Amino acid sequence: MKLSLNPNAPDRRLLDEGRRTRAMTWIMAIMLFLTVLSGALGLGMLAATAQLDRQLAGRLTVQIIEPNADIRDREAHALVAALRGLPGVARAEEADRARLAELLKPWLGDAGLDPDLPMPALIDVDVRSEAAVAEAEAAAKRIAPGARIDRHAKWLSPVRQFMATLSWLAGGLVLLMASATAAVVLLAARAGLDTHRDTIEVLHMLGSTDVQVARLFQRRIAFDTMIGGVLGTLLALGLVWFLQSRFGSLGSEVMAGVALQQRDWFVLLLLPIAFALLATFAARLAVLRALGKTL
Repeated sequence: MKLSLNPNAPDRRLLDEGRRTRAMTWIMAIMLFLTVLSGALGLGMLAATAQLDRQLAGRLTVQIIEPNADIRDREAHALVAALRGLPGVARAEEADRARLAELLKPWLGDAGLDPDLPMPALIDVDVRSEAAVAEAEAAAKRIAPGARIDRHAKWLSPVRQFMATLSWLAGGLVLLMASATAAVVLLAARAGLDTHRDTIEVLHMLGSTDVQVARLFQRRIAFDTMIGGVLGTLLALGLVWFLQSRFGSLGSEVMAGVALQQRDWFVLLLLPIAFALLATFAARLAVLRALGKTL
């Protein structure tokens, strides 16, 4: 018996159930819609985590806490000069006090502009390696013994851990949706066998083998899965594109890092093909097992 992937072929219409078969298409559309959204979340969180690591790796802030303004300024200038002389330091800049006062204005009001306010001196430092971190710390302790060094990666580690958790959660959801898709295909295949039991018996009497009958089911299910998968994927990608454009307007570096790269869009476009192959394999396995036991 010659089998075709054409949805209008006689071998496909032989096992067609009319409108009820379209339920499989809509179910797969919903499954792929949710899967693509989960995959986009996972890929976006991975990209944002990688960008956060690049931005925070080797970034330090040195605080010189000294109530005497003259000593504080002298130590800050000496420390900036010493840090710039280190080969492992890419940049060392003292934060502008006027800018710091503007940032504190919502809490302190105009008092933040008072020159007598004991505000610590802040020095932003970018280092090229881990070894340079130790050199910067030694220089800070030598010039300003009361200085405190904060690594950006350390105080933002809870944010990074949360983003990594979201990535793992999204990956788990993709696997869960794939398992649910396989289960739906198994149930659909078994229901089709029960519905068309008489037809299958006639096919066997005409000389059809179990493998040929299984192909009827797997090709129909693969076609319905592909149609529904493409529909659900396109809807999900449209929603992802809309949300990504909204993230860019927030002005947040972290949220902007969630943007998907070209390779990420390509991976998401492969999902309906992967699910169609999964559905084909699950349908073939279910039908052959059922036919081997009952027919």
